[in-house]
Amino acid sequence: MRKPSTLLAMTLLLAACASPQPPAGGASTPVPVAAAPEASASQASGAVATAGAAPSAAPTSAAAVAPAATPGPASCGALGCLLFDTPVQAFSRVLESSPRVLAVGESHAQQGNEGVASATKRFTESFLPLLSGKASDLIVELWAVDPSCNKQKVAKVQEEQKAVTQSQAQGNQSEFVTLGHEAKRLGVVPDILRPSCAEYDAILKAGQGSIDQMLEMIARLTAAKAKALLARESMAGKMVVAYGGALHNDLAPGPGRERWSFGPELQAHTGGKYVELDIIVREFIKDTDSWKALPWYAHFKRDENPDKAILFNPAPGSYVLIFPRSS
Repeated sequence: MRKPSTLLAMTLLLAACASPQPPAGGASTPVPVAAAPEASASQASGAVATAGAAPSAAPTSAAAVAPAATPGPASCGALGCLLFDTPVQAFSRVLESSPRVLAVGESHAQQGNEGVASATKRFTESFLPLLSGKASDLIVELWAVDPSCNKQKVAKVQEEQKAVTQSQAQGNQSEFVTLGHEAKRLGVVPDILRPSCAEYDAILKAGQGSIDQMLEMIARLTAAKAKALLARESMAGKMVVAYGGALHNDLAPGPGRERWSFGPELQAHTGGKYVELDIIVREFIKDTDSWKALPWYAHFKRDENPDKAILFNPAPGSYVLIFPRSS
């Protein structure tokens, strides 16, 4: 069986994680990974659906959801902090709201943390099985390259992306492929984004604003894809899940970031049945300005309850799940 990298003929954009330092204007940067641009959209879709990278550990059974949560420490205050024995229990609590759209954002693994399981790996192995039968589709932040687009322009966009991928762990790309592969195995259709040639032109014309243009495009395409999926007659009782960086799913994006988030648009479209969930690997949290700006950071005590999963609820429909300390 071929390796995922040989099947993945698309541009991969793992955008807007919380940990990198923000660019001018205070926003988080996207962290893309380039792959061969010459494949068709149908080939790209097939790569996500059939890539042969199996998860490195058996997925957690949905039956392992009990017992109930215990109240969080008093320092969590109004953020509704809860402690759980396992991350699966915390994720199950989030699902109790029965959203039409569940938008999961992660902090991407960075170089130097290869010994710590990433958020993508944990989501794939532990959370994805709970979505089987509940979710129809999983929209993953993968770009399918239209073969009719100018190859030189596509290559230039990929070159611009390299500046913001240098700090990213090398395994991120294959883990996103594994996520799509495992979703299909569980009966959840993996979906990707399909930028037009005009989108690539707009990114290049933006010059120094190219990253801003990419972030805006991701939000726009994801919202359009989710709306199209929700409109199907076969959607009765099922949700659409979006998985990507912890920026595009914001229900209350910060000033200047409004165009980068599909949260408010999909919340309105679903009549409030939208849930934003950020999943955070405890070891990735740093004492940097970008982390400190997050609403839950001041309430997070790194040395308290390190073996528990922590679930913050900063606002209605908004959750932050912090994994226990790694073994």
